[in-house]
This record gives sequence, C-alpha cells and structure tokens, in this order.
Amino acid sequence: EVQLVESGGGLVQAGGSLRLSCAASGFTFDEYTVGWFRQAPGKERVGVACAGLREGVIYYADPVKGRFTISTDKDKKTLYLQMDGLKPEDTAVYYCAVGYGLVVEPGRLGLNNLQRWGQGTQVTVSS
Repeated sequence: EVQLVESGGGLVQAGGSLRLSCAASGFTFDEYTVGWFRQAPGKERVGVACAGLREGVIYYADPVKGRFTISTDKDKKTLYLQMDGLKPEDTAVYYCAVGYGLVVEPGRLGLNNLQRWGQGTQVTVSS
C-alpha cells in the first residue's frame, strides 16, 4: 500500500523560508509522477509544483515560480519542497501526492491517475 507522510510545516514571518518533506513507502518511486498541492480556507486544492520522475521534467505554478523548488531523493524515497520568500498568500495546508502522468495547462497543474494523498501539513505566513 502506498503511504505518504508530510512534515516541515509551521509558522513563519513574511520573507522567511520553510522546507517540506514527504516520505514515501510501498511503491516503486521512479515509476510515478509526484507533486505538491495546497488548499487555503474556502478555496480549491491547486497544484504548486509537479515532477515526472521518469522523464526528468518539472513544472511550477505561476505564483510560486522563482520562490519554490521541488526535488527528490530516490534512495530515501523522499520528496521535498523548498519554499523561500514566503508571502501571506502562501498560507495553506500543503499536500504531497503521487500519480501517473502530468496535467499541464494554462492556469492548471496537476497529476493524472492520482494514487495517493498525504495527510497534509499546515504552513502559516504572518505579515
């Protein structure tokens, strides 16, 4: 069974940084596409950064380009999201996920054939 566990969220002032981690188990890591998503109160869950591990491609949502970086450690089966220059509008619950295939369209970034969500980790950015 695929399992994902996020960690690294917390409270930070505007302009600060956080690094989120997503530990994976129960699947062959390099067969999946992976991504980070976020959901603010009263809003839909949206893609932030997604990667195709087999193809070696990475995509970012426009609001986080230049500030967030997605990376992986295949040996540790861990997905990371480095967040720099945080803004209050980044406040949300952040989720990692795995699937098969990428969806990349104007204003939309996500995973096809989603297999599993993590439990989420809260990120709060104060002004």
